[in-house]
Amino acid sequence: MEGTSASALCRPWQPASVAARPGLLRPVLRHVLWWGEGGRVPQQQSGARCRQRQRAVDGQPGDVVPLGTYLATFHQQGIALWGGPQYNQIMRFTHFGVKFIDFSPCENYLVTLSPPSPDTFHQPPRGGGGGPGGPEEAQVVIIWDIRTGMKRRSFTADPEMHTWPMFKWSSDDRFFARLTQDMLSIYETPSFGLLDKKSLKIPGIRNFSWSPVSNILAYWVAEDKNVPARVTLIEVPSRVELRAKNLFNVAECKMHWQKSGDYLCVKVDRYTKAKKEKNEWKYSGMYFNFEIFLMKEKQIPVDSLEIKGVYRSSRFSLSECVSIRSHEASFFFFPYFLDYCLHSVYSLETCFCLYSANMVPFPKLSTPPHRMSGSLEFVDTSDFTVMNQNDHFMASDVEWDPTGRYVVTGVSWWLHKTDNAYWLWSFQGRVLRKCNMDRFCQLLWRPRPPSLITEEKLREIRKNFKKYSEQFDLRDRASMTKASKEVMEKRKKMLEDFRALQERKAKEYMNMRELRMELRDGVDTDELDSNLEDLEEEVVEFLIKEEEIVTEGDADEE
Repeated sequence: MEGTSASALCRPWQPASVAARPGLLRPVLRHVLWWGEGGRVPQQQSGARCRQRQRAVDGQPGDVVPLGTYLATFHQQGIALWGGPQYNQIMRFTHFGVKFIDFSPCENYLVTLSPPSPDTFHQPPRGGGGGPGGPEEAQVVIIWDIRTGMKRRSFTADPEMHTWPMFKWSSDDRFFARLTQDMLSIYETPSFGLLDKKSLKIPGIRNFSWSPVSNILAYWVAEDKNVPARVTLIEVPSRVELRAKNLFNVAECKMHWQKSGDYLCVKVDRYTKAKKEKNEWKYSGMYFNFEIFLMKEKQIPVDSLEIKGVYRSSRFSLSECVSIRSHEASFFFFPYFLDYCLHSVYSLETCFCLYSANMVPFPKLSTPPHRMSGSLEFVDTSDFTVMNQNDHFMASDVEWDPTGRYVVTGVSWWLHKTDNAYWLWSFQGRVLRKCNMDRFCQLLWRPRPPSLITEEKLREIRKNFKKYSEQFDLRDRASMTKASKEVMEKRKKMLEDFRALQERKAKEYMNMRELRMELRDGVDTDELDSNLEDLEEEVVEFLIKEEEIVTEGDADEE
């Protein structure tokens, strides 16, 4: 692998098409790769390369890495990565009994976990050192270098660990951090040692999150008696505190970064009364608000937005903040450097979950997986018109493709043991395909890597969109023409092959005429009138209907 370009080796599909959408379909003990391109409905990947590696991949779970460069499969001996134009095995990582994996955002490192048994975890160390780098039996978490396949560092883990991933990575793979009891440990690469050789001691720390574009880390600390809760932003590696916000009457905080890192939204669950019962706090009079950190402004000001009656987790996307309450969804618009405004309140009747499309403003509202109705509503949030309403009974999964053109709903065998299937929809809510599949489990879209186009170029494209749209229309028509031509050529070849086979079999039949006559005592049975003297003609009459006509005279006599 040394000296080999990962992009050239593992992403040959990228220049092939502007809108290629590969996916991974996961029935039980089997994987199917399929491909979508242009305006055509995605089709199952066929050909030698899919059949060639199917036997090696079938029977194992699999996952797609963050940028879509590799397909990872689980095996008893460890993890295998697949990719390239021939779907070859790129790298193997030997870690017996691995159950969980996690990739760094830039796909430079792989973290594997083989859950330890209590006996293995508590056994005495051999050769000293029970911590990181100790005995092999306790090294259940391993960090690998993907390009070289080398083990970079190993860690021990609690056999009762319930949270995965164990580490959270910075956006550029330079740092990764781990949360322990009242401690935040930040490691740096490629040395994989503790930053400044010490951890941050933060009493009461509950959770943390990295900025998606810079090495800024946000964490929150729970209340302790008269000490309020606190949300803090620090810069790494300097550990300089950029901003802090004290919060009161806090039960829980959830942090959501805007994709471009311009905003950090902290959803704060507050209470009016708290009571401790059996070492567990009980809260009443719950209400909620958003604390929004404006990361691009001087000194990072914080704005508060109170939402009452929210009972489900809110989402923070590129330009909207959506809160779902009982029977209604509120969409808040965040124009840059302006105040927040309530864009619209959308009425909900049977739908309670929101799945936002990528790249386009077409979220889909649906019932949660534990409900059976599977009602779906496709909404255009630009004017809040309902493009379509439909249902997929017992649907448990919803997956938008990276371009926002298609969405898949599925009935997973993991949740329902009958009627397993996946349906493919357009973003307008039109069903494109219904595929029933026994023991269907999951469908994953292959991720698309970040765009190489700069923000200035994107603004220019939006400004001159009509000029560029004509070019893409020509390309789409050429693609469709190419597809039609391929279909016609395939049909023509099939017809020619059939006619050639027909002529060949007709010649073979004529060459065997003498042998047939010899076997039939010289009687030619190819023609019906070849032996008229032995022909017997038999006429058979069947009584079909008998009618009796009664005249008027006969009726009078009676």
